[in-house]
Amino acid sequence: MSAHGRAWRVDVADKDKTLLDTAWNRLSTTLAFGTAKEGPFMPDLPADTSVPRKRDQSRRARRGGLDDRLTGPRPKHRKKHRTLFLSDIHLGTPGCKADLLLDFLRHNDAETIYLVGDIIDGWRLKRSWYWSAAHNAVVQEILRKARKGASVIYVPGNHDEALRDYTGLNFGGVDVIGEMIHETADGRRFLVIHGDQFDSVVKYAKWLAHLGDRAYGAALALNNWLHEIRRVFGLPYWSLSSYLKHRVKNAVEYISSYEVAVARSARERGVDGVICGHIHHAEIREMDGVLYCNDGDWVESCTALTEDDEGMLSIVTWHRFSWEQDGGAAHETEVDDDASAVLNAA
Repeated sequence: MSAHGRAWRVDVADKDKTLLDTAWNRLSTTLAFGTAKEGPFMPDLPADTSVPRKRDQSRRARRGGLDDRLTGPRPKHRKKHRTLFLSDIHLGTPGCKADLLLDFLRHNDAETIYLVGDIIDGWRLKRSWYWSAAHNAVVQEILRKARKGASVIYVPGNHDEALRDYTGLNFGGVDVIGEMIHETADGRRFLVIHGDQFDSVVKYAKWLAHLGDRAYGAALALNNWLHEIRRVFGLPYWSLSSYLKHRVKNAVEYISSYEVAVARSARERGVDGVICGHIHHAEIREMDGVLYCNDGDWVESCTALTEDDEGMLSIVTWHRFSWEQDGGAAHETEVDDDASAVLNAA
């Protein structure tokens, strides 16, 4: 890990506990999370010692909108990656495909997981509260991977920009870093950054960015409605907003200019490539001697960027649940001694 990646680890049991409590309370207030104990990045609270009946568990799953197959034992044979890159999850918004992401996380493990910005949507949470059981389950699954030994690195974006005040700290096993230089297994160096720094609207006209965010949220609401109808007919996820975005000339030109700006910055910094998010458009392509990689998002494309043990980078798309991909075949599962009560939405 490069010098950019060193984080000061805060031990809640030592003399810096007061600092952690103060920082989390400030952060949770900024992001409209309420109190520290209600925030998603929190130490696990003691589990309820009572044993709920099976009928109660099913009822809670239905009430939380989570399929029972997302709350049971995890698959025993999961896909192993060297590195996972996830961005633009937008937890705290109705457009977030948290259930698909949860299914993906339960079937994929990695030594290092990068959260490349806009993981939690502070803009949306400031306007109105939205936090479902699926959103809580995603957070708990990420924290569980950190407890199990994965290195989890959070590079904040513009929608979770409040976290940039806490770079260098570690919360619940998650290192908050402004940017990273990631070295792949084959020795290539990649700048890992969210990418909003290269968006002139976000940088110079934030009021316009917020206005656009509201319009985008309305488009995603229509997207969700369409998705539910398609699921009734057994059809996979398809994004209307993404379809329209890539057929509007101005949107296509914006994406192209953004990619050029990001790649130029990486080239000037002398790295082999850049890994970013922000524009919700997954892609890997060579640009003037620099490998440009965008890991996509979890509101439209449902994609992640992966690195294998040889340093090969690939985009994984997760439009269907695992049981739909396997034709309904049962997975061999494992007993999880570290199970979290994922149905308790914050």
